[in-house]
Amino acid sequence: MEKVKFQSEDGTSVEFYVEEQTSIGGISYLLVSDSMEDEAEAYILKDVSDAENQEACYEMVEDEEELKAVFKVFEQMMEDVDFEM
Repeated sequence: MEKVKFQSEDGTSVEFYVEEQTSIGGISYLLVSDSMEDEAEAYILKDVSDAENQEACYEMVEDEEELKAVFKVFEQMMEDVDFEM
């Protein structure tokens, strides 16, 4: 499992484990967790960078409808994982 480091707006860095990734409607999404343990917290991140930008810029998905839709896609992709929302 790949571990990536993200830099928050305040300059601090946070590390997450990338569980899965997908693209929906041309937008890239990552399902990340804060731990490799069974009871890890999971987050869905959305790539909000410009197409010509070399580095991706991810933000947490906060829109409830978008979150539910992307959550369902990841849930189907990872049938062997129990998700709680």
